Amino acid sequence: MTHTNNKIWSLFFIFVLVSNALVFMIFEMLLPTLPLFVTSLGGEANQVGLVTGIFMLSAILIRPFAGSLAAKFDKKVLLILGIIIIALSTGAYYLSTNISVLLIIRLIHGAGFGLATTYFATLAAEIIPKDRRGEGIGYFGVGETIAISVGPMIGIMTLELFDFQRLFLGGMSVLFLAVIMAIFIKRAPKGKVLDKQEKHNVKILEKRVLFPSLLILLIGGAAGGIMSFFSLYAIEKDFTNVGLFFLLIAVASFAIRLISGKLFDLYGPSIILIPGSILAIIGMIMLYAANSNGMILTAAIFYGFGFGAIFPAVQTWCMNLVEEHEHEDAMASFFNFFDLGIGGGSLLLGLVATAASYQAIYLVGTAVYGVFLVIYLVHLSMKKRLMDKRKVNNIA
Repeated sequence: MTHTNNKIWSLFFIFVLVSNALVFMIFEMLLPTLPLFVTSLGGEANQVGLVTGIFMLSAILIRPFAGSLAAKFDKKVLLILGIIIIALSTGAYYLSTNISVLLIIRLIHGAGFGLATTYFATLAAEIIPKDRRGEGIGYFGVGETIAISVGPMIGIMTLELFDFQRLFLGGMSVLFLAVIMAIFIKRAPKGKVLDKQEKHNVKILEKRVLFPSLLILLIGGAAGGIMSFFSLYAIEKDFTNVGLFFLLIAVASFAIRLISGKLFDLYGPSIILIPGSILAIIGMIMLYAANSNGMILTAAIFYGFGFGAIFPAVQTWCMNLVEEHEHEDAMASFFNFFDLGIGGGSLLLGLVATAASYQAIYLVGTAVYGVFLVIYLVHLSMKKRLMDKRKVNNIA
């Protein structure tokens, strides 16, 4: 499928979407269950944050090499290699006899995840028509959104029915299915031409996407509280429907992406980011103040609407700020800042939970989304003043 064709959906786009969804499904499956595995090995709350943080650190360190690797090797081959690393690492978790061994495996897993997520996004962008990129990336992210719901439920249900061994080996089996799907991906004809334009130097940061990357850093920090600690917060609150909580987040995210991508293509990021952050703030406040199961589930819906709209909008914004052959650099910066937010947030929020409670995490999350909204509004104000100044200078 080429960009002269304005259609989004093709067999190869579906392969990219499904394979990516499977990778994220297993990633999400481990988020609520690995903290339980850490505690079964004798770990504490701060070590739960460390296990998440070191994974994200590894992914962050590998991504700056994505662009230079793509100039030397086919992106599809690199993608398949990344998924294989993820699969083998997932199965190897059961070999962990202590926290140190677990951390080593997490480092390897993070490297594979860093490569795979970068190339998934750029291969999808090759296939999606440029003028429908916001809509296409929104659909691409639907697979991730569904994974957010299915993954945690599968993880929790597997532990309830079986044990950690079947959890990890089952996850590895699913990931090898993702490898098969990736093998059948056919790159857009334009992709090979773009590869030849890639720079061979390692780019630590794509400066043109710095501002939206800083915004996604904040979103990642807040998301770390839900991803890493909600299963433990649920125990603190005597809340038993952990799987349903993540399901509602996914359903809300899925629903909002059906319209948010089209709105982005028509009106830009503001129409998504401002209401999205407000919805997420409402969800975080409700989580902090929750005194019933119904309130927790309602919070999941509000948070799902907010996060589900913001994430693909910022991702598309980053892609639109660079040339097509520079998408690896843009996505490396985007995902690195997001993962840095999740990893750093998990470490800091682990300390918050140790010093205070798991409930306090969501008060911090509320403040983070508030900072996100204020920074973006200030950015819009400064941008408007700059444009007005330029108009005055042009008239003069």
